[in-house]
Amino acid sequence: MAFELAFCVAGIYACFLTWGVLQERVTTTAYGSADQPAYFKSFIVLNFLQAVMACAVGSIYLLIIRRGTLGPRSPAVLARYLLVAVFNSLASPFGYAALRHIDYPTMILGKSCKLIPVMAMAVLLHRASFPRHQYLSVAMVTLGVSLFMLLHDQERPSKGAKGNSVWGLFLLAINLAIDGVTNSTQDAMVRTFKVTGQQMMVMMNACSALLMWTYLSIPAVSGGELAAATAFVKTHPAVLKDMALFALCGALGQVFIFHTLGRFGSLLLVTITVTRKMFSIILSVLMYNHHISLAQWGAVAVVFAGIAVEAYGKRNGKSKVKKGAALVASGTKVEKKGMSDPEPTVGGETAASADSAISSPKVVIKARSRTAKRSGKSRAKRDS
Repeated sequence: MAFELAFCVAGIYACFLTWGVLQERVTTTAYGSADQPAYFKSFIVLNFLQAVMACAVGSIYLLIIRRGTLGPRSPAVLARYLLVAVFNSLASPFGYAALRHIDYPTMILGKSCKLIPVMAMAVLLHRASFPRHQYLSVAMVTLGVSLFMLLHDQERPSKGAKGNSVWGLFLLAINLAIDGVTNSTQDAMVRTFKVTGQQMMVMMNACSALLMWTYLSIPAVSGGELAAATAFVKTHPAVLKDMALFALCGALGQVFIFHTLGRFGSLLLVTITVTRKMFSIILSVLMYNHHISLAQWGAVAVVFAGIAVEAYGKRNGKSKVKKGAALVASGTKVEKKGMSDPEPTVGGETAASADSAISSPKVVIKARSRTAKRSGKSRAKRDS
């Protein structure tokens, strides 16, 4: 178990740290010479390769390794998959476009605000409600990101550069809003159609790849993006290796995430992914010479403290669920009670004492045996 956990952590870190570096390299690094710099701008092609790779790797994992199925494929389910794929295909281009006007650490911290649009869209579209600790987490994350942007230490920009920065934040906001719709729709699919994460990974990436290929195959609509990407790869073949590694790392990272979620639970997965985001920021700073002041590091700490509040709240919620399940398994009958009603009892004992007895199987057995003896005596008296 310990080796498996270490393997999952190493896999998530290796895949997504590399994925983040390659994402920044492909979208912001000049592949041409210093005199004639060239930038890869075919973001839909990059997303298409990512979706194809994720679909292929996910299918191998689901059908061969896990020996599962693709799940329900009724017209209603396929329509939802297609809807999620449309949202997902629309979100990524806005994210890549935003990355050309803001630096990668800002992008990562902005994506850490994903909980805000997810909560907002869940409330607006699906009438969901959330516990108080999640609202506190959202407030802390929002405060941290706002401070990070306000404390951004940079040279005094010109009007054009300032416009680019605002434009980048606007594109990032659109990306987050679409992500919110996507995630809330995925949650509704899990509740309604009982699909698993692996099934959603395969089907959603398949629909996304189909949509993007349809778009790319019509030059009048895509503006010849596929032809432009092909010409860029022929002129600068080094980008092809980065694109392939980017797609492969993203696909493998998704497999590690879903496996960790199934084996070790969401709390541990949140801890791993949060620290991965932190290391992504640090790695980007070291590799691409982004400057982050001491005050900005404080803002980063506030962001991750907010996410830690969310993780802590989930852990407490799970512990309460486990206690309730243990009480039910031990034979507790819990009634709806008013303010003046006594605590529910278990074989003559209060629920509080039974709760402590659950941790000791011998105590439970003895308690049940005493109850059985008393029941036997009363039956004997009635018979006599």
